[in-house]
Amino acid sequence: MTKVALVIFSLAATAWAAPDDGYSYRSPAPIARQPQYLSAPARYNYQWGVNDQYSGNFYGQREQRNGDNTRGSYYVRLPDSRLMRVEYYVDATGYHPTITFEGEAQYPSTRGRTYAQPYARGK
Repeated sequence: MTKVALVIFSLAATAWAAPDDGYSYRSPAPIARQPQYLSAPARYNYQWGVNDQYSGNFYGQREQRNGDNTRGSYYVRLPDSRLMRVEYYVDATGYHPTITFEGEAQYPSTRGRTYAQPYARGK
């Protein structure tokens, strides 16, 4: 008798827990109306740079834009000590860079340098 009651109780619990239509989808809440902004041509001007003597990092960028006309430049100190500068403009036909290098490439000797030993597991 208790087995029959347990089976009936299990079936009733399963039927009660199952959703009526198989899915519990609710339509989303209405989206608030987004504010409308007037269309205007892009206009900005910015500049930034990094000059860290300790690490040797030296790089930066500047750019200005007024409508479709964009002009700018960026620079970076290369590992061989030269400074690479890129001046560019952007128009309807694309990106037009002019790349220049300042200084002579220098490759310091590695003779006599000591390097840290690689990590070795204990025995």
